Amino acid sequence: MIEIKNIYKSFGNKKVLSGVNMTIPKGDTYCVIGKSGSGKSVLLKIMIGILKPDKGDIIFDGLDIHQLDKKQSFEVRKKIGFVFQGAALFDSMTVFENTIISMYEHGIRDINTLEKEAIRVLSAVSLLPEMDQRNSDYFLKEWEMLKNKKPSDLSGGMRKRVGVARALVGKPEYIFYDEPTTGLDPVTSEQIDNMIAELAKKLKVTSVVITHDMFSVYRIADNISLLHNGKVYFSGNVEKLKNSNDNIVKEFIKRFS
Repeated sequence: MIEIKNIYKSFGNKKVLSGVNMTIPKGDTYCVIGKSGSGKSVLLKIMIGILKPDKGDIIFDGLDIHQLDKKQSFEVRKKIGFVFQGAALFDSMTVFENTIISMYEHGIRDINTLEKEAIRVLSAVSLLPEMDQRNSDYFLKEWEMLKNKKPSDLSGGMRKRVGVARALVGKPEYIFYDEPTTGLDPVTSEQIDNMIAELAKKLKVTSVVITHDMFSVYRIADNISLLHNGKVYFSGNVEKLKNSNDNIVKEFIKRFS
């Protein structure tokens, strides 16, 4: 479970977050929505420890991430996978190299270990065939073709899937998605949403999705928080959101649907 308690953050005289509170249940797919400038991305950076709040606590399974020493913080962050907006793949690296870069950075050099994990996560995001086909000539051909591709060889949807696969390395308990469908066409956006939902169900991870795409919210969210003027203005499930008579909520839904 993730608890966000009374988070404040300002940059100079600009107040961005003014007492944000959320509780994200284990196994939830939790969407944080809001207009540009509402503080979604700042909150996300605070949640993963990139930014420090001026005040407040971010608690993962009883541990406040901003009160830990470096070793403890590293152990918590190993439980977190992060999917960047636009996937943020390294252009000069192959799909295989992009996928296992965190393992390589941690000193793992055994090619069999690296390939096994790459195959596992790339299969999880449906870029490779299912398990029962892995010893077939067809699978080996598909693996050889995919592993050596560069990001420039991939469609937008495939790049996003590789970014998600990279986040799955090491079997994290939490996955954070930053605007996962931005820049994608409606069909590809729906495919990415379906993948997020399937991964949450299959891998039993807790997913936090930062987005303003209401179509995505309706497809994947268990619960939702709307940020407005630096605070949580609305919290609830999809049905409660759709049925809200609040003017600010209705205006947001209309604008981003």
